[in-house]
Amino acid sequence: MKKLVYLFVSLLFSLSVFSQEKANNISVKLIADGAITIDGKLDEDAWKSADSGNQFWQFFPSDSTRSINPTEFRLLYDEHNIYIGIRAEVKSDNYVVSSLRRDFGGAANDNVTLMFDTFNDGTTAFLFGMTPYGVQREVFVSGGGSDFNTSWDQKWQLQSTKFDDHYILEAAIPFSSIKFHEGATSWRVQCYRWDMQTNEQSAWSRVPQNQLLSSLAFMGNMQFEKPLGKSRKPIAIIPYVNALTSRNFATDSNDSKLSFGGDAKLSIGNSMNLDITVNPDFSNVEVDENFTNLTRFEVFIPEKRQFFIDNNDLFGGYGDAYGSANPFFSRRIGLASDAMGNLIENRILGGVRLSGKLNDNWRLGFLNLQTAADTKNEIASNNNMMFALQRKMFSRSSLGFFAVNRQTFGDYKFMDPANEYNRVFGIEYNLASADNSLTGKFYLHKSLQPDDTKGNYSWQTTITWQPRKFNYILDFQYVDEDFRADLGFVQRTGVLKNGNGFSYNFYPKSGKVSRHSPGAMALYYWRPDMDWKKSDHVYNLYYSINFTNQSTLRADYRNNYVYLTHGFDPTRTPNGVPLPGKEGYTYNNFSLSYNSNPGKVLSFTSNLSGGQFFNGESYSAATVLTYRIQPWVSLSLNARYDAIRLPSPHSDANLWLVSPKVDVTFSKNVFWSTLVQYSNQRDNLGINSKLQWRFAPLSDLYLVYNDNYFTKDFGPKFRSINLKLTYWLNL
Repeated sequence: MKKLVYLFVSLLFSLSVFSQEKANNISVKLIADGAITIDGKLDEDAWKSADSGNQFWQFFPSDSTRSINPTEFRLLYDEHNIYIGIRAEVKSDNYVVSSLRRDFGGAANDNVTLMFDTFNDGTTAFLFGMTPYGVQREVFVSGGGSDFNTSWDQKWQLQSTKFDDHYILEAAIPFSSIKFHEGATSWRVQCYRWDMQTNEQSAWSRVPQNQLLSSLAFMGNMQFEKPLGKSRKPIAIIPYVNALTSRNFATDSNDSKLSFGGDAKLSIGNSMNLDITVNPDFSNVEVDENFTNLTRFEVFIPEKRQFFIDNNDLFGGYGDAYGSANPFFSRRIGLASDAMGNLIENRILGGVRLSGKLNDNWRLGFLNLQTAADTKNEIASNNNMMFALQRKMFSRSSLGFFAVNRQTFGDYKFMDPANEYNRVFGIEYNLASADNSLTGKFYLHKSLQPDDTKGNYSWQTTITWQPRKFNYILDFQYVDEDFRADLGFVQRTGVLKNGNGFSYNFYPKSGKVSRHSPGAMALYYWRPDMDWKKSDHVYNLYYSINFTNQSTLRADYRNNYVYLTHGFDPTRTPNGVPLPGKEGYTYNNFSLSYNSNPGKVLSFTSNLSGGQFFNGESYSAATVLTYRIQPWVSLSLNARYDAIRLPSPHSDANLWLVSPKVDVTFSKNVFWSTLVQYSNQRDNLGINSKLQWRFAPLSDLYLVYNDNYFTKDFGPKFRSINLKLTYWLNL
């Protein structure tokens, strides 16, 4: 009995029951200002006397040997910057660098990356990646290393020098670009490398292969010679001017306008950041990729707008661990449904966003934005607010509380009183053991609407146990039928979900396979309002194989059951006959997917699936082909075909999604990309072409062309062209 009690307490409070290697340490010397020149040479005396981190461990294809090609990094600092010096040995100068564009993909490039956990909490970090060509990327890492937000941008310097047998990287990161505590004497740090010539991934602090290479559970320590001072963060003003001309062919109308606005970033101490936006414009944001949806539910699309990125885990990290019931989803702000139910842009007037660390244990997030009224489309003006407070618990866990409020401003005849406001409150415990072998989430949320305050709960208990040899998941979730989150993402309500998953890892000592894993998963959905009738189940058997050349193969068999409460037409054919509601459907299908080595000049992913589908059949084939002329041009083709065959009187469908893309990097400052997206499910052929000139750090001139056509007769829908200028000014 005592052992059971001890195990329960260990699970709840993140006391790791698994051993962890002793952490590496590196000393960071204080140098005089101006002692380092960022030229990619490392020839200053300060570098020669700096402590070094070396002796990297392989992560892939094995995690039990030292890396093949040595890597060494050194760190220095002065009053204003932290300096990084790296020497990475190679077999030849045949480097793999897919692009000169900032924020490159780590899996398709030779690169070395450093992550700084400046608050020593093992949950968030600032990542800086570098390629042999001196291409930069910066990422805000959250979720203990599982969530990467590449839209986070900062100013820092990097220069590189390439040789036949090694390359040198030299960087300066201003303290004003990252957050930390004044007086700090140590940070946690990890340095890892992708070596495409040897198909090897390695890290300074050893990481087990069943974990993520970016896991913040496995880091070393960097000790500063003297405590850090106050970060003299400047006030950043980022104004924009945007000239737009457009034509709507459906309404036979033209529109031309010149708009102004911008953002401001103010630091509050070393650890908090205040963002202010006025009349924001997001026309330069990467266009969302189309998808084919054969389900009954909405599909999640990630946030890409810069204003919402900093400390985004404080706002978007609440709710379902698997993303189907989240109380706050920032993409809801700036979009609204018109009188016909169509989703259209809803202008944001302005707002503020405060986020960061209060001290070693507490984090705070506050967001408030006002959207404009659009009476023509029967859209009310709304105030959108979220408040979040999070406390660190034990080594890497946290306890959080949040409140979300959407409140209508003004009196509108078209407004349903039941939609005047929506409020969601919640408390969550996020579990993460010191070695990340035990993770979980426990939450309770409640929503409030006018004349609707009883019930309206959502809760979840989920635990993942993943020691080296196996992975086990236990999940229970309930979402009440009347639970509402107007600013959230909730796929379905009125269900109780429970699931179990198990997989086992085999690690061959030699051969072409790095790891192979059989697994099984069972997932059930129950309807409380239907006397606990089972509405869905999924039984999944799979086998996955990771090859030593970085390619992967996976085979799946699924048995599905769906009880349709209402009629549903998966083909979404206009005036089509839906499948009958109040009826259950059991069907089986198979799938096979393969991903080739992403470091090759020609790479591809492919997926084949087929089998039964409700009372008929469906088959699909999908591929993504990528060809690179390094490092200048990347050509890709994303294609998917879905064939649905249903018995009469239901409709068949042949659904095509074809998306070719051209990405050209003329230099590290001038880029051009064009994406064409054809989807007959959406009856749209879209063209997005963008020319970008980064004329100063984080300051850009954009020329963006958008064109949309119907797919049946290729008649024009909507066309626009933008010329936008943004400038990052530090005061």
